[in-house]
Amino acid sequence: MLLRHTPTEVAERKALTVNPAKTCQPIGAMYAALGLSRCLPHSHGSQGCCAYHRSALSRHYKEPVMAATSSFTEGSSVFGGQSNLVASINTIFEVYNPDVIACHSTCLSETIGDDFKQIVDRADKKGSIPEGKKVIYCNTPSYAGSHVTGFSSMVKAFVDFFSESTADKLNQLNIIPGWVEPADMRELKSIAATLGVNIVMFPDTDGVMNAPQTGEHEFYPRGGVTQEALVSSGDSIATLALGPTASTAAAKALDRKCDVPFEVLELPIGLSATDEFVNALRKKGRVKVPQCITDQRGELLDVMTDMHQYFYGKRVALWGDPDQLVPLAEFLTDLDMKPVYIVTGTPGKKFAKRLEDVLDGRVPEAKIAYGAQADMFLMHQWIKNEPVDLLIGNTYGKYIARDENIPFVRHGFPILDRTTHQRFPTLGYSGAIHLLDQILNVFLDKKDRESSEIDFELVL
Repeated sequence: MLLRHTPTEVAERKALTVNPAKTCQPIGAMYAALGLSRCLPHSHGSQGCCAYHRSALSRHYKEPVMAATSSFTEGSSVFGGQSNLVASINTIFEVYNPDVIACHSTCLSETIGDDFKQIVDRADKKGSIPEGKKVIYCNTPSYAGSHVTGFSSMVKAFVDFFSESTADKLNQLNIIPGWVEPADMRELKSIAATLGVNIVMFPDTDGVMNAPQTGEHEFYPRGGVTQEALVSSGDSIATLALGPTASTAAAKALDRKCDVPFEVLELPIGLSATDEFVNALRKKGRVKVPQCITDQRGELLDVMTDMHQYFYGKRVALWGDPDQLVPLAEFLTDLDMKPVYIVTGTPGKKFAKRLEDVLDGRVPEAKIAYGAQADMFLMHQWIKNEPVDLLIGNTYGKYIARDENIPFVRHGFPILDRTTHQRFPTLGYSGAIHLLDQILNVFLDKKDRESSEIDFELVL
């Protein structure tokens, strides 16, 4: 009901955000840490912060998220959380026995100014870190950036604390997948394996946030990149960083530290972006593309051609993470659809330039917004002024979909009211077919729902 009072007149806002199109940095850091084998994420702040981060991930992935917290009290908030973190490290290793503790900061610990390096060094001197165990850390203040930049910071920490180089180069590539679903990471590994390219992927939440039901509780699921693989990443031939916002920082750090050259690509969503990814694997791995990959591409082209009549000219509104939105907008334009409204809460001026490059003048009426005031309220105002035919984004768009009677495809993070999204890829050629299936179905469902008795057909 409240959305029906959204005004059509768009007013400039400098401080107010209404229903933001992002969430906070520590959630991204926690998700990245879950992609490291036998790693326990640790939220350095209050219990409430950690509970929110865990619940956001659990609600999206429908899996239990194990994490620890420094449990700040009033005293910690005034005098600092050093004693809390040292005690936490000691307790975690004694009780939960992880191989790695991955610490990230919160608003509270950042405002106080807690120094991770100094605190972890103190814990090590006190003997709180057992031999062979590791404590890594990154800074993720919630009042800056977004969940995507928090993810980026933790992945960079993987490089800072693990990657090493020797004199011997290994016949392998690094793939930094960006914030994608576990099924997407599995699809990336499958594509590389089909091409015959050895890879190290980090992080890797496949087998962690989509773990099978075994009948027993596994505190540390069997998935995740191993420490040994991370160490070897410093001897890889090259790195493919997928998604500039989430993956560039780690790729640059690995190049500086271990002299591993890198290439930054958009996430392989849709035809064009997947072509670029496969071609990069082909060139870096010095392999030929097998016929089965070519056949997958042909299947995607076949679906695009067969269903083109339903896609042509449709106006679309998108919101979510910048690394998801750019290749998704490109894919929609390849389908002759029009992504006219594109919104991300993640700050960064490069986002608009990336979109302009992939749209290449094909949607001159497109409106693009990014940063704190690029929110769902603004998106709804745009739609009220000039309606669209389709919404693609996370769960927070369902109110607009309901009020405006617009078909809605859930995509990105978080998806709180549906399941299985972590088990079906949207990356690669087969993932693109799955995405097309979702888009086509919501169009046809609306057509069936609203058709008159005369126009209601068995075959569409």
